[in-house]
Amino acid sequence: MVRRLLLCWFTLCLMLPLQAQDYARQNIDLDLLVQELFARQDDENINYEDFYETLFQYYQRPIDLNHTTPEELASLYLLSRPQIASFFDYQEQNGKLLSIYELQAIPDFDLLTIYQLLPFVRVQDAGLQADQRPLWQRVIGEDNNALTLRYERTLQQRRGYSPVDTSSRSTTRYLGSPNKLLLRYRVGHARDYSFGITAEKDAGEEFTWSPGTRRYGFDYYTAHLQLYNRGRFKTIALGDYQLQFGQGLLLSSGYSVGKGSETITTVSRPNLGIRPYNSVLEYAFLRGAAVTYTAGKIDVTGFYSNKRIDANLQAQPDTLSTFNNFFTGIQTTGFHRTPTELANKHQAREQVYGANAYYKSDNRAFSAGITAMGIHYSSPIQKAGAPYQRFEFNGTSNYNIGANYSYTWQNVYLFGETAMSKSGGTGSVNGLIANLSNNIELSMLYRYYARNFHTFYGSAFGEGTRNINEQGFYTGIKIRPMPKWEITAYYDRFRFPWLRYLVDAPSYGHEYLVRLYFRPNRQSSLYAQMRYESKGRNIVNNTTNIDYVAQTDRRNFLVYFETTPTRTLNLKSRVQFSTYSHESPRSTGYLIAQDVNFTFDKIRLSTRYALFDTDSYDTRQYAYERDVLGAFSIPAFSGKGTRVYALLQFRPLQDLDVWIKYGITHYRNQDTIGSGLDTIEGPRRSDVKAQVRYKF
Repeated sequence: MVRRLLLCWFTLCLMLPLQAQDYARQNIDLDLLVQELFARQDDENINYEDFYETLFQYYQRPIDLNHTTPEELASLYLLSRPQIASFFDYQEQNGKLLSIYELQAIPDFDLLTIYQLLPFVRVQDAGLQADQRPLWQRVIGEDNNALTLRYERTLQQRRGYSPVDTSSRSTTRYLGSPNKLLLRYRVGHARDYSFGITAEKDAGEEFTWSPGTRRYGFDYYTAHLQLYNRGRFKTIALGDYQLQFGQGLLLSSGYSVGKGSETITTVSRPNLGIRPYNSVLEYAFLRGAAVTYTAGKIDVTGFYSNKRIDANLQAQPDTLSTFNNFFTGIQTTGFHRTPTELANKHQAREQVYGANAYYKSDNRAFSAGITAMGIHYSSPIQKAGAPYQRFEFNGTSNYNIGANYSYTWQNVYLFGETAMSKSGGTGSVNGLIANLSNNIELSMLYRYYARNFHTFYGSAFGEGTRNINEQGFYTGIKIRPMPKWEITAYYDRFRFPWLRYLVDAPSYGHEYLVRLYFRPNRQSSLYAQMRYESKGRNIVNNTTNIDYVAQTDRRNFLVYFETTPTRTLNLKSRVQFSTYSHESPRSTGYLIAQDVNFTFDKIRLSTRYALFDTDSYDTRQYAYERDVLGAFSIPAFSGKGTRVYALLQFRPLQDLDVWIKYGITHYRNQDTIGSGLDTIEGPRRSDVKAQVRYKF
């Protein structure tokens, strides 16, 4: 009775913003969420597209809080591990949630966190029974069933589409049209099934039927079918999929984030197991089958993948070798626009196989897992022999074995993973997250990746693009001094014991970030952020016999303000400034952007006007742009100029949504834009994008 009285009180407190138990779920502003959580958007190593795709899928199929797991909640990167432990402690003491409003009764849950969480979670009626109809009937009747078609094009002609100039030495041209096309169909129901197929043609690629060059209409296809909770089989996957175990040291799905203004929830990685793959990234997935079988407290996963990869095969100079060809590395661009790119398409075969056993205690406080996997290529990888590549992988086969753990003790969460590769190199990442008080959270992480540690599908926490040749210690903190204020900061110190690309000596570096966030009400938010990074790099145009490594210093400053004065109007203002120095005169760059957005019943209009001015590419400015549903755009601006875009969304029919985006970037004092085959003659680039989405 007391619980129901409290629930009525919480409902009254939240009635205005939420309106009902199944509150009206408005169009989610994922760009704002990304900016608030991961305000460092100049890290090109982060797979933002996969991150966006996963969050969007959670928005379409919200997590049922009464039938979820700690790892699933952690994958949102909105709740810290102590908060997740508090949520399950509350459920154990009080039973399943009766309403979404009951989140306010959970210790350690503040209103800011709840509002961020609401678009991705739900509470089903306690008496709702599972749908017992056959699978095909559930698919036909599923609301989350949509087909998406997308068209993109740069209006100005690039050099790659122009007639061949016989007076020029470059006679290569793109084989296809400048149109970029995408088709995507997906249907699924949480904890039941997921099916999807995606087809894409990049700009410059041919839309043709040519089995000899492995082209069948679109240049790229991906499809998946996953079934969940079939008896003891937790997951059955066919087609394309991803795996994420432990801290992602051996297998990481790509859905992970790097260092940013969210200094607590993003440090550890969730143990998600098998995940569907529906992205247009043409390399970061496994193709074959995987299955997870539950045996008591242990989940056992087996997987096998067999797919072709892009590689530039070269004739083997060693006549004693058992292989006729070799390649220096996997090509991950996914472009097949020119004869050379097309000739490299799917030239090598990659096989990945292995298993994982994952144990979780009854009270969810402790978990541990072990992973063993192997990878085999049809032709050997042979690096070019540069000094920094001395300890890189060479050969056809690699093997890994590793173990991971996590343990929650009161308000402290401990986690880690350690692995070894065939070469004998080891990698290890270990950390903790602690709630020091109701208003202070702390995270610490140490990683060690040997210079001969090799993992092809791992992406654990680190400074480098791969988990190799790195040691570092990270400390993050989040402080809420007052209800509407939040301070986040981190400091990371790292070193690279061996040489790296463009760094011809062992090097070191450090980085720190401080952000002050203020949210006076649900309609407005303001934050200011500063980040500094120092890292070693070869001196440019060095005249000595040995390349000289010196520290680069990069500083970034950002101020962001958003307000929604009326239900129709939304305003966003952004000012960012950066400096860069490397034993040379300091270069600077800035960007000022103003967004004006309108939301009506069936129409949504988003606009931006931005000014940018940079001294060099080293001070380029990254700024997130609102895009069509399912797309993610963080363009980089270098030089001097303006950027203007408008995005119109409307719904002509009940089940049909249409997006149209037009953007134009004008550069001052430039006669050309881009380089190589992407060169545009003139100072202006215009892009158009159109998308339709039909819900069956």
